[in-house]
Amino acid sequence: MVKTLALTTGMLLSASVMAANFKMSVGDGEGSAQQVMGQKFAELLAEKTDNKHTAKLFLNGLLGSEQDTVNAASIGTLDFSVLASNNLAPFSPTVGMLSLPYIFENLDQAAKTVQGPVGTELTENTLRDAGVRILGWTFSGFRVLSNSKKPVTQLSDLKGMVIRVPKNEIMIDTYKSWGINPTPLAWTETFTALQQRVVDGQDTPYTTIYSMKFGEVQQYITDLHYLFLLEPLIVSEAVFQDQNKKTQQAMLEAGKEATAYSLDWLQEKEGQIKKELVSKYGMELNTLNDEAAWAEAAQKEVWPKFYDSVGGKDKINALLKSLGRNEI
Repeated sequence: MVKTLALTTGMLLSASVMAANFKMSVGDGEGSAQQVMGQKFAELLAEKTDNKHTAKLFLNGLLGSEQDTVNAASIGTLDFSVLASNNLAPFSPTVGMLSLPYIFENLDQAAKTVQGPVGTELTENTLRDAGVRILGWTFSGFRVLSNSKKPVTQLSDLKGMVIRVPKNEIMIDTYKSWGINPTPLAWTETFTALQQRVVDGQDTPYTTIYSMKFGEVQQYITDLHYLFLLEPLIVSEAVFQDQNKKTQQAMLEAGKEATAYSLDWLQEKEGQIKKELVSKYGMELNTLNDEAAWAEAAQKEVWPKFYDSVGGKDKINALLKSLGRNEI
């Protein structure tokens, strides 16, 4: 009787490890690049495990702030999270390299970086530092500046404006290099702060502005190119190690394929989303006539402060060289 009970219990425990309905936290809302990435990964994981493993998405930060989800995944109380790289950087500082202003000039450079040796190294560092594993990358686009006050077409237009930024030192210092003191604010508080005019503006990609319905509380967009937003899909390493080899391989493959899908999706949808922000909300899109000045100020004042934390000046030069850019 005891042996039978033990055998039955063991079989149940084995089954619980083999089949699971995972929880995935997603900071942004329906239709965002994050949601598209998470949903595609969930579909691929189910497909590759014969529907033994599924993942339910919890949108709009329902399971906590993006930084909170890193903590939860680290201790194994959350399975997956899709979050901005700047919110992973406090736990694994070398990821901050991706947030250096104007480190990427275009989508191709961003994609080449995270899908190549640098991406592999960042994955290893994050596993070591935070106890979470990067399975894939979401390509969300350049963070553009939106506001409810006036068109911004040159650096001097920022004067007197109150801009929300994430609680990230690199991004805070970037705005300081442009002559203003930004307001660090939790993502979950951002829409209300914009709506109540506590802050005038914020910066996120077009895809996020659309999915979060910022057009309801913002009128102007400036096509800024200081930060290409890369958003990793992470899995708790404790959860990953609980899986058998076949499931682990399925997770790795699903992450890689979902990354490629995210890249294609952004290239296909971003232009359409920009048009809808104009047609649906009446937003005004502006371009900068002096972005070289923005880049010069940010790179000169911000980059040197963070050389050590992101891995050293040599690491940055190696990345720049791999992208065909001049070293510093």
